[in-house]
Amino acid sequence: MAYHGHVSLWGGRVGVWLTTENHGPAPVSGVTVRLRFSVPLDPGATLPPGCLRTGPATVQCGTGTMRAAGSGVRVALDVAVVGEPAEVGVDIDTAWSGGTYDRNPANNTHRVLAPATGDPYSF
Repeated sequence: MAYHGHVSLWGGRVGVWLTTENHGPAPVSGVTVRLRFSVPLDPGATLPPGCLRTGPATVQCGTGTMRAAGSGVRVALDVAVVGEPAEVGVDIDTAWSGGTYDRNPANNTHRVLAPATGDPYSF
């Protein structure tokens, strides 16, 4: 699994846009990507389909099945956070891989720091 995308923070909202990819030689039955934020999300935040909240500052999103050596789904998360922080850190990793062995787990773990500029910070 690999994740590529960007994080933005503006006006008390954080956005994470990512695309999943399966670099492996075999199909994957499903993967769960975990997003951990350094600040809590607004308790009333609405999440996109396929995503659920697993803690005050953690969201997990399912990717569904992916063919071998192919692109997966796009996840677009745009939610309010508590307060208006000057920056937010986001850790992105795999919470569940459907039992598939990943030969390169380094490409599915990212840490992004996004200042409240509204600019996209890539991973």
